[in-house]
Amino acid sequence: MNEFYEFLGLDENATDEEITLRYNELREKYAEERWLDGEAGNEAAKNLTKLGVAYKEIMSARREGNKNTEGESSLEAVASLLKDNKVDEAQAMLDDFNERSAEWHYLQAVVYYKKNWTNDSKKQLEIAMQMDPDNVKYRNAYGKMNAKNEYDKQHKQQEQTQNPYVNSSPMSDDGPQMGGGICGDCMTCCCATMCVNSCLRCFCPM
Repeated sequence: MNEFYEFLGLDENATDEEITLRYNELREKYAEERWLDGEAGNEAAKNLTKLGVAYKEIMSARREGNKNTEGESSLEAVASLLKDNKVDEAQAMLDDFNERSAEWHYLQAVVYYKKNWTNDSKKQLEIAMQMDPDNVKYRNAYGKMNAKNEYDKQHKQQEQTQNPYVNSSPMSDDGPQMGGGICGDCMTCCCATMCVNSCLRCFCPM
């Protein structure tokens, strides 16, 4: 068995999620133990360094293993499908992966976003960042998604305050029957949406 897997106490059939979970568990353990007195603390500090090396080597090898026979990365093929808005085809390709790297979760987040499944998209981005915490692309996408979600939340609250009938039943006899006012923030909303859509084009590394 590969020495890096052995250090983590896993075999090579472990999933990316299992590897990341084990890595986080050991990192927390060694991070606490390194403050112990004497040899125990020194050993924990050494193990913390070994752990980082083992994790990076394993994930790097797995990314290499996802190359297809034509030399093009399968994940790049998925990204290309998403660029063309072929969401179902992209999802089918993602489903065929045995190993799910940080980039896999990132692209899955794109699929979910394109389906307007915002919460699921956010969760996939969080997994991608956990697996590859130094990736600027993931962090930027996550930050922009949170900014959009916060804007939508504030806009909804403002709309409810300005229009008390916003949540009334369409069958109700109360409130205006036809027409209705135009949202005063329409231009702001459109601009925010365009910004986020532009961000999502950055989702796919084209």
